[in-house]
Amino acid sequence: MGKKVIKFMDTSFRDGFQSVFGARVLTDDFMPAVKASVEAGIDNIEAGGGARFQSLFFYCGESAFDMMDRFRTEVGPNVALQTLARGINVVALSQCPRDIIDLHAKMFKKHGMTTIRNFDALNDVRNLEYSGERIAHHGLNHQVVISMMELPPGCSGAHDPEFYIDRLKQILAAGIPFHSICFKDASGTSNPRKVYETLKAARQIVSEDTILWFHTHDTAGLGISQNMAAIEGGADGVDLAKSPVSGGTCQPDILSMMHALKGTDYTLDLDYEKILVAVDAFEDAMKDYFFPPEAKMVSPAVTLSPMPGGALTANTMMMRDTGTLHLYPQVIKEMSEVVARGGFGTSVTPVSQFYFQQAYLNVTQGKWKKINPSYGKMVLGYFGRTPVPADPEIVKLASEQLEMPVFTDDPLDILEPGIPKATKILEENKLPVTDENIFIIASCESKGLDFLLGNAKVNVRKITDEKPAEKKAAGKAVAAAAPAPMGPRNYTITVNSRPYNVSVSEAGGIQATPAAAAPAAAPATAVEGTDVDAPTPGNILKVLVAVGDTVAKDQPLVVMEAMKMESDVKSPSAGKIVALHVAVGDTVQTGEPLVTIA
Repeated sequence: MGKKVIKFMDTSFRDGFQSVFGARVLTDDFMPAVKASVEAGIDNIEAGGGARFQSLFFYCGESAFDMMDRFRTEVGPNVALQTLARGINVVALSQCPRDIIDLHAKMFKKHGMTTIRNFDALNDVRNLEYSGERIAHHGLNHQVVISMMELPPGCSGAHDPEFYIDRLKQILAAGIPFHSICFKDASGTSNPRKVYETLKAARQIVSEDTILWFHTHDTAGLGISQNMAAIEGGADGVDLAKSPVSGGTCQPDILSMMHALKGTDYTLDLDYEKILVAVDAFEDAMKDYFFPPEAKMVSPAVTLSPMPGGALTANTMMMRDTGTLHLYPQVIKEMSEVVARGGFGTSVTPVSQFYFQQAYLNVTQGKWKKINPSYGKMVLGYFGRTPVPADPEIVKLASEQLEMPVFTDDPLDILEPGIPKATKILEENKLPVTDENIFIIASCESKGLDFLLGNAKVNVRKITDEKPAEKKAAGKAVAAAAPAPMGPRNYTITVNSRPYNVSVSEAGGIQATPAAAAPAAAPATAVEGTDVDAPTPGNILKVLVAVGDTVAKDQPLVVMEAMKMESDVKSPSAGKIVALHVAVGDTVQTGEPLVTIA
């Protein structure tokens, strides 16, 4: 009897990009590597979805639909192209109404995709029913997902083999159409024995011809052993990636997996030499990109505070942008309590982002002083049922701060149709009303509108010192690249007339401390009034007032953004704006003055 050929999907061009570069990669740069992958015999490639949809509009100045079209043209008609969807969120971070869920499947089929992997972070099967039905309706393969992770120490009540098999039975009982079933561990934390027991039990429940898949990340150094456990338990396929986006926060490496299967009853049935050629082409394509050091590291602490590989670098990129990377260890430490008290939803997008945002707020504003709106809505039930009930104290805090009651019904039933709303925005801005544009507005909101209006800006980190010329063609603008990592550097900078000593480590970490102010040459003219300070670190997204404006108590003055959270800074009292200390695009730290009111 011959060896069993294990199927695999090459995730280099989607999850690899997300897990290393925060999904910020330009299409022109990697398409030659796609061609080389196909020539090496790789016939199943992840080509988009997940964060690689929004990121193209947010950070790359590109259309994700154009990228998918180029993928299909490059690989030809026979290669399977797969994307990732988040149940009723599809490729957005918030829930989408039924008409947008349907449009998602229709558009991804139109733009050349073959399969959509469809998961719900809460493992609420209700959130997979309508989305799965529409994927199948539009002629795509539906890979339905059960989301996995390891619980923080001392926690129990979900995320064991019995829990996963119960969710599998619910999927089968609901009659959701599917082509295959994937067990997805976005944080790479499930211990191999649990993976084996889960896949073995699943194989005994489903029909013999049902395709079982396993997905993990190598963040904690467990990826190969998890894959082996899944294969021995009965998995038919696994996800793998190529250097330089394999290992660490990414999927296990193709070559490493080939090596691990030597002497077993399984094989990937690939040619080493052809894969090496594809790896060389891919490494050459990525040579100018900045690799965050944390993306290539094994992080054992992730087993204690599960952070998905695909979210880890996206978050550290944003922390670099706001000058708060030095807080990362504290945020990760805070994650375990946030997960435990939030009802044990799987740490995968968007819930992983809710966890990280809440942990970030706990670090920057004090434990549970402020409930992140998305985290709060999750514990209140607006995204579906959490695997176990959230901590009653946190539910009470969320209800009070958000002024929302607990919700137990189907989230889809309270969402207004999205197509009319998006159509109106397009018409008001004199933009073409196409299915693609409607979906861009519905899933990317204001940043999608910025792209369509030609106001998109590229924020892609490359190691070249050369400043690329800015381009305005096709609504795209290219921003300056990040400098190459060097040895430790020390600077003194002045922000809003305040001096800071800044130390940049070789690994890219940033530490800023107030410096002793130099003696003033002459006393400055003081502006009398009350300073309104930044409540957290962040970027200034909007300034809603001008000097001379009269404002009321609790009137929004400034909109700040940090870690994908937008928040209003409101006036503490009625008065008149006598000074503005920030402008759109500025980065501020906690306590820095934003405006002065008299």
